This record gives sequence, structure tokens and C-alpha cells, in this order.
Amino acid sequence: QLQLVESGGGLVQPGGSLRLSCAASGFTLDQYVIGWYRQAPGKEREGVACISSSGGSITYADSVRRRFTISRDNSRNTVYLQMNSLKPEDSAVYYCASSLFNCDQARMNYWGKGTLVTVSS
Repeated sequence: QLQLVESGGGLVQPGGSLRLSCAASGFTLDQYVIGWYRQAPGKEREGVACISSSGGSITYADSVRRRFTISRDNSRNTVYLQMNSLKPEDSAVYYCASSLFNCDQARMNYWGKGTLVTVSS
């Protein structure tokens, strides 16, 4: 099956860091735009960060810029999200998704099942 699998979530204290990974199986990521999204209880899913197929173009949500870094290693078929200075409001299920087009959430064709990030003292 064609899959994206997230890993790296967990419980972390405010101010801490986590590194999320998004690994593809059944297809290669080198032609795909990859986005990270998150959804907190009672809230709509929102975009967090997005990276072009080559890694040359990157966008962040205002709420995470200067704290989160998205990167990709196409040779490993993996995309990463380094999250630093985490805040309780960052708590959510984090998803990665792929697109052959752009970072529009509606154009994402494959979605992972998500990994839970909880920021709490």
C-alpha cells in the first residue's frame, strides 16, 4: 500500500523539543510537495509547514515560524519537522501529507495517520 507514516510524537514539557519524521512507503517523495498539519480537539485541521519537492521553497504558519523547521532528505524518502520551544498550544495530532501540486490542503493526495504531540508540565 502507498503510505505516509509519522513518528516522533510524545509528551514534552513547555520549552522542550521534538523531531517528527514522515516516511513514505510504496512511492518516492522526490516529486511531491510535503506539508505538516495539526489538529487539536475541537479545532479544524491547520497547516503548520510545507516544503517543495526540491526543498527550495518553504512556508510556515505564523504561529510556528522561528520555532519549527521543516526539511527533507529525498535519498531517505523522509521529511522532518524539528519543533523547538514548544508551547502547550502546540499540542495536537500532527499529520504529514503529500501533493503533486501545491500546499493547498485540499490538493493533498496521501495522508499519514498522525502522531500525537502533548506539551504539558
